[in-house]
Amino acid sequence: MTYVVVVADRVADPGLEILLKQPELEIVSVVGDAKRLDQELARAHALLVRSDTQVTEERIARAPHLMVIGRAGTGVDNIDVDAATRRGIAVLNAAGANTVSAAEHAVALLLALVRRIPWAAASMRDGAWDRKRFAGSELCDKQLGVVGLGRVGLRVATIARALGMTILAHDPYLPEERAADLGIELVDLETLLATSDMVTLHVPLTDDTRHLIDRERLRLMKRGSYVVNTARGGLVDDGALLEALESGHLAGAALDVFDPEPLPGDSPMRRASGLLLTPHLAASTSEAQERVATEICRYVRDALLSGALRGAINLPGVPGDALQRLSGVLDLARGLGRLAAGIAGGAVRSIDVVYGGRHEAAPRPVMLAAVEGVLSAAGITPVTLVNAAERARQRGIATSRSVGAPLAGFETTVGVSVATAERVTTVDGAMLGEVAARVIRIDGFDVDVPAHGTMLVLRNRDVPGVIGRVGTVLGTAGINVGSYHQSRRDQAGSEALAAIVVDEEPNGNVLSTLAGLPDLLEVKVARLG
Repeated sequence: MTYVVVVADRVADPGLEILLKQPELEIVSVVGDAKRLDQELARAHALLVRSDTQVTEERIARAPHLMVIGRAGTGVDNIDVDAATRRGIAVLNAAGANTVSAAEHAVALLLALVRRIPWAAASMRDGAWDRKRFAGSELCDKQLGVVGLGRVGLRVATIARALGMTILAHDPYLPEERAADLGIELVDLETLLATSDMVTLHVPLTDDTRHLIDRERLRLMKRGSYVVNTARGGLVDDGALLEALESGHLAGAALDVFDPEPLPGDSPMRRASGLLLTPHLAASTSEAQERVATEICRYVRDALLSGALRGAINLPGVPGDALQRLSGVLDLARGLGRLAAGIAGGAVRSIDVVYGGRHEAAPRPVMLAAVEGVLSAAGITPVTLVNAAERARQRGIATSRSVGAPLAGFETTVGVSVATAERVTTVDGAMLGEVAARVIRIDGFDVDVPAHGTMLVLRNRDVPGVIGRVGTVLGTAGINVGSYHQSRRDQAGSEALAAIVVDEEPNGNVLSTLAGLPDLLEVKVARLG
């Protein structure tokens, strides 16, 4: 199969080369052509953007085959992640590729502010020599408040410590033990603002962080302090910031990000005294652009060709590299989900998944894969690992997962139980090595058949002649049997179960004929994939 990758924004050549080398990928560049972008989305399997292209719900709706959206950068503000998630589309970004460049730019802005370098340089070009006017301050022995200790924030803190600064940080998601290991004191935001000489922001823009630094919090800051924002426009209330600068409460501020972007030409911020502005340059180094491009293009390639979702921001709790390592057991879980749903029939009320194995990262993706299998068997599409849990929740289906020891004789097993109003169906499977998967138990009956293809599951009285009659019906219909396992739970004469893997899917007439055979109690069919 050929996958179409639509490139909507300029991406560095070393990254594109990674995609162009793959014969299975067709690369379509529509950089700067919005009309052609909307046309090519109709056949796109992947969309590659930077910050220029807005990936709206309407654009996503134009892309019926879209599997992956790759953002060559850190943020995903220009992507409707909720709309993508509802469709089961993985949203990937290159979170760590521009860490060094972004951190160095933040520190460079801070140094330029306190040493008043831009204004001194401008005066020199005007023919002046005014040393007293541009006397600055040192960073050494000053206190830096870092808001957000992600990759960039931590890198800034490391550089600042090397410059002789002391570090306070605010990050509600970072455990205190981790901060202590890093030698950084965690405090609440108000304490950080009130005690820091300089404040630098490194948090995403969300509903909770919009105008995080507002008029009230600016008043908390020390008189003569500085604020730097290289994270996201909208974190700082621009009007309140201008007031703090004009009143002299802040000695200076530096912004690399704005809301909206580009900053309008008539914005009063362009004329504000003590305000240093750069046009979103934090990640704009040749090294960062190359790293971002190569990282996101590898992610997009691997997502399309192997199902690995490294860098996925809408698949929480699932390490991207784990998906590739676990591909075999995830396929098993999907197949078991389809099998359990096919046997159970009816509206599903709950899905319970038990993982037995040694991979610590496996339980959540295994559950998601099983839920994906159940929902897809019910005709609910599109459904992937990305939206399986949400799709189940929307339909009132309870999901749960647990971890136990593998079933006896196997290293890795998965159990899936599907409950409807009428019954609970439980199927178990096992991995034989990394890729070979078997169904080993159906509702307590021990079986041994491959966990793929189309499977007939029959319940019958354990009496002579049943297997022959079933084989005759299938043979007459020209349906070849790949594997046939007959199992009984107790003594002879009790109920039995047959798991039959067939090469062709039986039609309705064949299923009706089977159901009408003497001693057949139930006929179910499932497509394991």
